[in-house]
Amino acid sequence: MIEIANDHLSAAINPHGAELTHLRDADDRELMTAADPAFWPRHAPLLFPAIGKTANGTIRVDGTDYPMSKHGFARDLTFAVTDRGPSHVVFTLTDTPETRAAYPFVFRLDVEFRLDGATLTTEARVTNPADTPLLAQFGFHPAFAWPLPFDQPRADHRIAFDRDEAPDLAAITPDGLIAAEPRPSPLDGRTLHLADALFADDALVWNPVASGSVAYGAATGPHLRIAFPETPRLGIWTMPGASFVCVEPWHGIADPAGFAGDYKDKPGVFEVAPGDTKVMTMSVTLVP
Repeated sequence: MIEIANDHLSAAINPHGAELTHLRDADDRELMTAADPAFWPRHAPLLFPAIGKTANGTIRVDGTDYPMSKHGFARDLTFAVTDRGPSHVVFTLTDTPETRAAYPFVFRLDVEFRLDGATLTTEARVTNPADTPLLAQFGFHPAFAWPLPFDQPRADHRIAFDRDEAPDLAAITPDGLIAAEPRPSPLDGRTLHLADALFADDALVWNPVASGSVAYGAATGPHLRIAFPETPRLGIWTMPGASFVCVEPWHGIADPAGFAGDYKDKPGVFEVAPGDTKVMTMSVTLVP
């Protein structure tokens, strides 16, 4: 584990997947999931170069099919530590012959974690070092403790959006693809009152999301403000009965049911021109 800290927060990141595994306040109270393997053994995987499932478990690039696992391969690879200080660290993943067998692009993915006061910012930078366009998706998948460790009941926790949202969400098919028909949003105004029953049919998916941040916590006591200014979609997910809830800013989405097109036409795929970098950030602020 690589640890960073300041007077307000401490964080630990596993180089395997560059995965945030602990985020604690000044009193050492854990804000992340315990990763109970009975429910879900991860903490905050990074989703690259695909989000969700792909049709037939493949992506098609220029007429050739390549195997692609759910949420991509970055979460299962070890990143190099390329910069480090007391309150920040940068992890880097680059293409290899093994990645190019599943994803035929040259890339550099830098992920920086930095603490500034009571805020942890995660900045992902997708750079194209090649002389042809780079196509990708990227998403965050942090799982926060539900309930948060501030002595408030689990049933009192909610997620408040900062803008009005559409009345419908994307629905997920039993095999993990995006259904043709949407599902009604369970928001009460701008508030999602968390309950296990909301997730009986998988994640809630705002496609797109109007908000640039949400607030998560109980009606009283400290809460988390999660900001995602560059990601146009949002998933919220848990497994019923688990002691976590995931707030997932995405630049991309799973394949629509029946999708058989090229990777470049997959919803949410972005293009990075030769020599350019695309930056996406998520920040988590502990609000007293």
